[in-house]
Amino acid sequence: MVQALLIALVAAIGVMDYQMGTLYIFRPIVLGPLVGIVLGDFQQGVIIGASLELFFMGAVSVGAYIPPDTIVGGVLGTAFAISLKKGPEVAVTLAMPIALLSLAVGNFIDAFVPMILKYADKAAAKGNIKGIYFIHWIIGGLNVLRRFVLVFAGYYIGVDKMTVVLDAIPKVLIDGMGAAAGLLPALGFAMLMRMILNKQLVPFFFLGFVLAAYMKVPVLGVAILGVIYVIVKFDFLNPNKNETAIETNVGGVLEDEDF
Repeated sequence: MVQALLIALVAAIGVMDYQMGTLYIFRPIVLGPLVGIVLGDFQQGVIIGASLELFFMGAVSVGAYIPPDTIVGGVLGTAFAISLKKGPEVAVTLAMPIALLSLAVGNFIDAFVPMILKYADKAAAKGNIKGIYFIHWIIGGLNVLRRFVLVFAGYYIGVDKMTVVLDAIPKVLIDGMGAAAGLLPALGFAMLMRMILNKQLVPFFFLGFVLAAYMKVPVLGVAILGVIYVIVKFDFLNPNKNETAIETNVGGVLEDEDF
């Protein structure tokens, strides 16, 4: 009971990150070690959290796309894997179905949010700032409560039943998920590239590949070269950059007036 409450609290902390400026506390690489601390296996929490972070790396909200619930999926996947003395492959196997289930529950609850927002509109029409704040915190509280309840209920009633489910899964499937886990870094970066890659960035992508694959430059070295290029390209080392730009614009206006 206590462990279930603490694990649910970890999930709640991840959700509250959205109300605290999105410091990315909600990512599996942060919540995984916290779950490990609760269950007494910090090292395994770090390992599983890092594996799930790679798996969910491309699961970000872009436009109308709503990604699977990485908080519930990551926390419960990590908790189940540690409790069952299993590795990252089991966490990956469990995390995605759980994340999709939580997303479905969230979509159902969100369908009723517009009904609550009507009260915020009424408060705004009356100039009631406190009323708007109140509705804002109610909606945020529902998001926290939903994840808290799902994680608590899932872990409290699910560990023993999950053992039966895992025993019924063929070993070849578990081994296959373990092999697939090795491809997660490439999959995560590929999903990110689909969102950010354009014609201007393609040459730098291949430059980084050549540096790493053929010139054996470590990833840290490639990243440092990228930072140096950005500093030079955008002239960050010129303290008078803004003043020069202003003077140039002013000079152009004066020349036009003289003409």
